[in-house]
Amino acid sequence: MIRVVIADDQALVRGGFAALIGLEPDIDVVAEVTTGREAVAAAQEHRPDVLLMDIRMPDMDGLEATRQITDDASLSGVHVVMLTTFDLDEYVFQALRFGASGFLVKHTEPDELIRAVRVVAGGDALLSPTVTRRLIARFATAEPPPDATLGPRPVSPLATLLTEREREVVGLVGQGLSNDEIAGRWFVSQATVRTHVSRAMTKLHARDRAQLVVIAYQHGLAEPPPASDVP
Repeated sequence: MIRVVIADDQALVRGGFAALIGLEPDIDVVAEVTTGREAVAAAQEHRPDVLLMDIRMPDMDGLEATRQITDDASLSGVHVVMLTTFDLDEYVFQALRFGASGFLVKHTEPDELIRAVRVVAGGDALLSPTVTRRLIARFATAEPPPDATLGPRPVSPLATLLTEREREVVGLVGQGLSNDEIAGRWFVSQATVRTHVSRAMTKLHARDRAQLVVIAYQHGLAEPPPASDVP
């Protein structure tokens, strides 16, 4: 059974998500909260598989709540998905830096919501290749908010931990390519790509694919995609 906590100060959003998720036989909403502080407490009490976290909440916002949850080693099994009104919220990249496993727009379709919960509960990041490319392009070309710098930097010594192939795969993940697209580019199987991605994540201590995207840019392993490549 997938255990879910919903943190949102808007009763309509919170109740709607809970009603939809509650219809699934393999998903259980174990708590609904309205502030970031309550979200942290719920994560500690219930140890959910997935925590759907609004970014803007009273008392403590979703960004700080996410940071506190992901900094707590005892909560490593809690996967945070940020809820945002817009698909390219100005705080999304910062949320990913803080350890969020991805994000959902609040007007997402019911089927997509359910799929997202299952994807994140299974340990995968909720970042589609298209959205990743758009996210990277926005933050690469816009003035970044405090503590959310995005852009190529000198290659970090951290990169020396990786083999040449692993550095290449991290760069491609950072550009928003899926395993299938990388496999096609390399003329190898998806299983081979998954192996390289998994090894890179282990060496770089990345919680999931979303953090791998962030690391790729923080350590100069990826370049922003050309504007013509961004939908």
